[in-house]
Amino acid sequence: MSKPILSIGLPVYNRETFLRQSLDALLAQTFTDFELIISDNASTDGTGDICRDYAKCDRRIQYHRNPSNIGAPLNFNRTFELSSSKYFKWATSDDLCGPRFLELALEVLEKDSAVVLCYAKSRTIARDGSPIEDYEDNLHLEDPQASRRFMRLVTTIALCHQHQGVIRSAALRQTGMLKIHLGSDVNLLAELTLYGKFYELPERLFFRRLHPDSPSWSHDDRERLMEFYDPGQLHGIVLHRFRQHVANLTAIRRAPIGFGEKAVLYRFIVHQMVQDRSYLVGELGLKGRVMTNRILQRRHTPRGSGLIF
Repeated sequence: MSKPILSIGLPVYNRETFLRQSLDALLAQTFTDFELIISDNASTDGTGDICRDYAKCDRRIQYHRNPSNIGAPLNFNRTFELSSSKYFKWATSDDLCGPRFLELALEVLEKDSAVVLCYAKSRTIARDGSPIEDYEDNLHLEDPQASRRFMRLVTTIALCHQHQGVIRSAALRQTGMLKIHLGSDVNLLAELTLYGKFYELPERLFFRRLHPDSPSWSHDDRERLMEFYDPGQLHGIVLHRFRQHVANLTAIRRAPIGFGEKAVLYRFIVHQMVQDRSYLVGELGLKGRVMTNRILQRRHTPRGSGLIF
């Protein structure tokens, strides 16, 4: 078999409730030349059985299972690592795509090499699939200047639907991919604007399901978000906002743009850090307290206890 032009990466973890609907929507696309790579993050419900059943019925589906839960960002990255196509699209087990999503997005990307990501207008839906509202992302980024695309995305993005658009794999491979800190999906999208334009399909073909079981249901629930990003607190990250700024600075440094545009963006990020100074100082204070507690705990831990820091 020849290599498909598109790879779809579907990371899953304990999502048996809506998984069949999402898989059916992907398999019902009018464009069919794709591989669907599922990476199961060691689910403990019926997710694995559902995936295996679908893989038996459709040879485009590859099912992989991680030995343990590595967290959502690394599992998203894992699906891309397993792909080899010209274009790549992430999908989730909650959300839905209209039948012509892939067909129309690929038409745009094949026609215009300056477009690095193509996504569709969206509609938010409830748990039962009923519509909530037509959502406006306002990220049709066709400005020829990368710096303006970058700043527009950073200052405009909200629900972050663009990461489920169709992306040029060659550009995605040059990025830092997703990291463990909160908001790393915005960092990745901002970095992609430095490699090309974003095109928004005028049709509403992406349906974002908002429900209490979704990890992104409440951005104020830090504990729940960290369970999604870093289960078991294996990485112990507390400098989230600081890491967001550092990721942006790193992306600008390695981007294939001129010195003038980089200078504009460096000033932009420094200005953002000044605006965030209270938050950043608070994170540094928290980091200091965490490190102090670890040192004190280590001093009072008997040798041979097996406690690892």
